[in-house]
Formats: sequence, C-alpha cells, structure tokens
Amino acid sequence: MATLAGIWLADGMALLVAPRHIITQVRELLPQSPSILRWELIAIIGGVFLLFAAQGMPYQWLWMVTAGGMIAKGAFLSIGTHSWRGPVIDWCVGRENVGYRFWGLGHCALAVLLLHALGWIGRS
Repeated sequence: MATLAGIWLADGMALLVAPRHIITQVRELLPQSPSILRWELIAIIGGVFLLFAAQGMPYQWLWMVTAGGMIAKGAFLSIGTHSWRGPVIDWCVGRENVGYRFWGLGHCALAVLLLHALGWIGRS
C-alpha cells in the first residue's frame, strides 16, 4: 500500500512541477508505442489490491471509490478499442497546465491520506 502511495506522490509531484514536460513526453510516446497502454493492466491489479486491502482502514469509502476508478481506467485504456479511447486520450493530453496541476494535487492528497490511513504519518 505504501508503494501505491509513493507512486501517487511521485506522479502528483511531477504534474505539479513540470506538467507540460510530462504531457509532451506522453504525446510523443503514445504514437510511437501504442502498446504501452497494455501496462494499464497494472492499474487494474493495483485497484483490485486496494479494494481488498482497504477493508477496515480509515477512509474506507475513499479507497473503494479510488479502487473502482483505477480498475475502470485501467480496463478502458488497456482493453478498449482505439475508437473509444482515442478521443479521450486526445482530450486528456490537450488540456491547460492548470488542469494537470489539479490532478497532481489530487494524487498528492491521495498519497498523504493513504500514508495517514496506514499509520505512517500523523498518528502517535
């Protein structure tokens, strides 16, 4: 679970600090290697793990919703057809920097809440 929090924190910080650089890299990578979206299967696995590991943890409803989102996003991006996911990806990579920064803040907030729920921070 702490690994998941670390991934969220790193992703969030990258989007906060250099959103345009990150999105430029994503824009260049997707046409060159569209099979990279198969790695979204890891999001599905992480979501299933979070769904079961969150039982009895503080903020359990938040982890259930987050796990459902991870599973849905992973399934959509890894096994969806290009005609479905193409417009969504185009919309996602064509937004303003401030939008990516809000996503970055959200990822950082999830990371901090997960670390708090695990007892790593904020508890005596």
